[in-house]
Amino acid sequence: MKSTYATEASLLNEYQVANLLSLSVASIRRYRLLKRGPKFIKLGAAVRYRPEDLAIWIEARPTGGENIKADGHV
Repeated sequence: MKSTYATEASLLNEYQVANLLSLSVASIRRYRLLKRGPKFIKLGAAVRYRPEDLAIWIEARPTGGENIKADGHV
């Protein structure tokens, strides 16, 4: 089981999340308010994100384009 300290130390703030995703902090806040963003934790007034929740959210995003195989077929 992870220690509480290790878990708290790995939490990301909205500025770090915005930087990782190359988005503005305003976009991260808007996603959160519209309930379209990754899961978050409130610690008093502070908002924090678990890296694993961020990874899950990213993986769930729609992707574009087609997966072309080496032989040129879809």
